[in-house]
Amino acid sequence: MTQKEILAWFKNQKWKPHLFQQDTWKAMLEGYSGLVNAPTGSGKTYSVWFGILLEYLQKHPDYKTKTKQGLQAIWITPIRALAKEIEYSTKRSCIDLDIPFEVAIRSGDTTSAQKTKQKKNMPQLLVTTPESLHLLLSQKGYADVFKNLSTVVVDEWHELIGSKRGVQMELALSRLKGLNPMLKIWGISATIGNLEEAKDVLLGKYGNPTKMIRAELPKRVEIETVFPDKIENFPWSGFVGTKLVPKVIPIIHNSHSVLIFTNTRSQSEIWYRQLLDVAPEFAGLIALHHGSLDQKTRTWVEDNLHAGKLKAVICTSSLDLGVDFSAVDTVVQVGSPKGVARFMQRAGRSGHSPGALSKIYFVPTNSLEIIEGAAMREAIKRNVVESRVPYVRSFDVLVQYLVTLAVSDGFRPEIIYEEIKKTFCYASVTPEEFAWALQFITNGGNSLDAYDEFHKVIIEEGIYKVTSRAIATRHRLSMGTIVSDSAMQVKYMSGKRLGSIEESFISKLKPGDVFWFSGNNLEIVHIHHMDVLVRKSKAKKGMIPSWQGGRMPLSSQLAEMIRYKIDHFFDAGAIEEEELNKLKELFDLQAKRSHLPTNKEFLIEYVQSREGYHVFMYPFEGRFVHEGMAAIVSHKISEIQPITFSVAMNDYGFELLSDQEIPIEEALELDLFNIDNLEKEIQLSVNATEMARRRFREIASIAGLVFQGYPGKSAKTRHLQANAELFFKVFEQYDSNNLLLRQAYDEVLDFQLEIRRMRKAYNRINEQKLVLVRPDKPTPFAYPIMVDRMRGKFSNEKLEDRLFKMKTQLEKE
Repeated sequence: MTQKEILAWFKNQKWKPHLFQQDTWKAMLEGYSGLVNAPTGSGKTYSVWFGILLEYLQKHPDYKTKTKQGLQAIWITPIRALAKEIEYSTKRSCIDLDIPFEVAIRSGDTTSAQKTKQKKNMPQLLVTTPESLHLLLSQKGYADVFKNLSTVVVDEWHELIGSKRGVQMELALSRLKGLNPMLKIWGISATIGNLEEAKDVLLGKYGNPTKMIRAELPKRVEIETVFPDKIENFPWSGFVGTKLVPKVIPIIHNSHSVLIFTNTRSQSEIWYRQLLDVAPEFAGLIALHHGSLDQKTRTWVEDNLHAGKLKAVICTSSLDLGVDFSAVDTVVQVGSPKGVARFMQRAGRSGHSPGALSKIYFVPTNSLEIIEGAAMREAIKRNVVESRVPYVRSFDVLVQYLVTLAVSDGFRPEIIYEEIKKTFCYASVTPEEFAWALQFITNGGNSLDAYDEFHKVIIEEGIYKVTSRAIATRHRLSMGTIVSDSAMQVKYMSGKRLGSIEESFISKLKPGDVFWFSGNNLEIVHIHHMDVLVRKSKAKKGMIPSWQGGRMPLSSQLAEMIRYKIDHFFDAGAIEEEELNKLKELFDLQAKRSHLPTNKEFLIEYVQSREGYHVFMYPFEGRFVHEGMAAIVSHKISEIQPITFSVAMNDYGFELLSDQEIPIEEALELDLFNIDNLEKEIQLSVNATEMARRRFREIASIAGLVFQGYPGKSAKTRHLQANAELFFKVFEQYDSNNLLLRQAYDEVLDFQLEIRRMRKAYNRINEQKLVLVRPDKPTPFAYPIMVDRMRGKFSNEKLEDRLFKMKTQLEKE
């Protein structure tokens, strides 16, 4: 096969190969590694896939008579739904071109029988995940499996780079490069703000030639905001939300197939039920898709989406990436997408072909969120997208990786140290720090030396290896970097599995209670170990499951666009934007009762109510930054006079509430927003130790300090937390230089409090004019923050009653 035959294949598909695809094929044949950057639906997959095929045929001209040359290429995908899409696309082209090239998937959904078959006879292309690749590295004789490996492709690299799964990939690639220095690494990525850095993180410093290949293909995205009939001037999250279901139903009717994205699994369950309640004619035509549903259910949904048999699928990020459902012509985003890149990624699920228009409807979940429709349109026009901050010095992942290598064939530390130093994550690791990691896996380090269970690795003739089968088994069961609440299996009495749900939610329920899951109302019959046995219920109400990590913070780029839109609200012509026009009454009321800040102003509101004294501040910087800022501000005020605060926040601002007067003017005179030593301010004001303790649970699990249990007998989360806290206390008291302990504090600053972003926010505020206003009553900006504080005090029904009374009173006044 030649490039000419590939071009003929494209022509048969009624496609024309783009220049970036042909550039990629050429670069791969010339031995380059690189990163392909192209918009969704432009053919990124084929740009790399045909490069692999061309090189294979060049190396093996006798490919039709000698078809078993072993594993030639690995294709890494971050989600299982995408793995199936890659398998379909690659197999299809091989069949069309009559090339005997075997493609197979290896993931958490792959059966034991399939894995055994692969072990005996690997396919030429293996589509897998970062976790499954590390499991292969933990097998005896893994070097023989990879001896013919020519190329590794990392798909959707922008999704992996800002996570510890990205670190896993860096380490796996360093080992594969160590086995074969000529190995080519290719990434596929959508646009992110730090694309060059993303390339450097993926490709490391291996001395091979590298290229960035960009597709100069503009992606047309049309955004239409779905408005409520009445704009609430005192909005709260959830008030609009499902009330807009009747307006989404015509969108579904008028489309061939629709993806409805929600930000949380709970929200997807709610929308599925609401759509069926309002439009029962959709029964059997709409479906749910999220990561906690059983794999068979997800596969059924994906297959029927491909076939165009479903009118709509309500989903989460489980269908964010790369999957080409050609029948999908419309996308709906429910609630703030929290980021521009995520919004564009989801929009690209429709019009999934070169040059096609991607149409996305934005459904705000409260009135104030309406402005995000205009903000996202502005961001796309300016080509503003988020950067992904790569992890550095993740010693928990390094410790796990070293044990993985010790479990397989063992390793020589001098070789592995040289390999990891070529990665972005571990480039700064000193010989002393690496020696600490080696000591930790052999005897638990300085503080755990007396406990045999932490003597995992032994040294024989300079080779570090695991000889205990029990330790090897436990390690393989614990591998990975995704740490979540313990998963309990939801099953019908018949034994049919529906999916998994987090223990923290089920622990609040008892037999007879009803909850929503997998689109059904389910009554708990019996809870046994980690199984929740259920039956269908006819009850009309039920608890809605909650999953950890449901609240994503607003990105700094989207926050900047929101501030820009508020700043330009009074500009001539700005009101022509439909979103701003709809919000005119709300913004006018905000300006009348308080102030509508420009980009050169920072608004502070001081309000007295029956609850006490409130200070509201509006940095518009996202929930995580506001958490840290609120703690610092409250600490500084309490230094003026002893005072206790209740703190609440949302993505737009935060509230300090006290039962005594707050000396806000005196605090401002004393330079409240000075951050000459921000790290010290955080240590003084934020309970960094408690935050690090919570963060340490994940680190302890990844590093193998706590074992999450055997299949079907998972350790309960409270036990994991207790064990992690015990280690945390031991390290704090007896091993303060422990690198895992230091990592916990670093991650709190970098990823939980977003210290770099917080510093930028403080710098911006210090350049703005401080506007202190004393409204008589809470304002439209303040109201949703107050609602956030009240959520923890009332049930949904009581909260709604209370908020309705508050809103009515505020509107009268």
